[in-house]
Amino acid sequence: MDNFTNDNTARRYKAHVSILGTTQLHLRSPYIIAWWSAAFPGFGHLLLSKYLRGFVLFIWEVIVNIQANVNLAMVYSFQGNIGMAKEILDTRWLLIYIPVYIFGIWDSYRTTTDMNRVYILAELEEHRINTFSMGALEINYLDKRSPWMSVIWSCFVPGLGQLYIHRIVTAFFVIFWTVIFFYFSYGLEAISLLFLGEIQEATSKIDPEWLLFFPSLYGFSIYDSYANTVENNKLYEKEQRLFLKKNYQSSSFRILKGKKVN
Repeated sequence: MDNFTNDNTARRYKAHVSILGTTQLHLRSPYIIAWWSAAFPGFGHLLLSKYLRGFVLFIWEVIVNIQANVNLAMVYSFQGNIGMAKEILDTRWLLIYIPVYIFGIWDSYRTTTDMNRVYILAELEEHRINTFSMGALEINYLDKRSPWMSVIWSCFVPGLGQLYIHRIVTAFFVIFWTVIFFYFSYGLEAISLLFLGEIQEATSKIDPEWLLFFPSLYGFSIYDSYANTVENNKLYEKEQRLFLKKNYQSSSFRILKGKKVN
């Protein structure tokens, strides 16, 4: 395939291949994106490749959640100790946590509907996209990869699935916070003690406030890597089809619909 850069000769582009990853527009469910924003503020925006907004909301969630003791209150609620959950919540932080949390859900839903409209217009325009990018530090190109391999690597360590499909920005961010969460939750130390049969000591080592970040982080990493692998494969097939049609299909070729050949 020949190289091509997005040089603003089209009004809208469906995708852009850079050394940091493949960014593309495709139809998404606003409800699923909003759900991920509810699961963890920032995740919905990261799914949309709105990185700066996603990073701000994610870091906000971690800082304010810890300061307001939201996760710790959830732990006490799961144990049925509602009185203790109410007592430890810090309302000075909680009252600024709630509006930003709601904003993240609303904004991700709104942005998804807007981007779906832009995708439809870009699909109608059907302008060429670049398929290969080479820089001093990285090489990226459109190709087909296994969605299930993305899931497997994400199950080992969140972020590895993103590295597999060359989503460098998301991969770096997720891996960085995976290390932070493992460190402050004492998760790996607890796992080591479990292997040694020290169940009570492993339980006492765990910091549940930091451990509760992991379900959302693992779930997002698995979903994001799988969904983007599927969409990257679709983009590769479509670009390849358009390339072959333009360069090898005869201009006189026609498909006659509704006629049977005897």
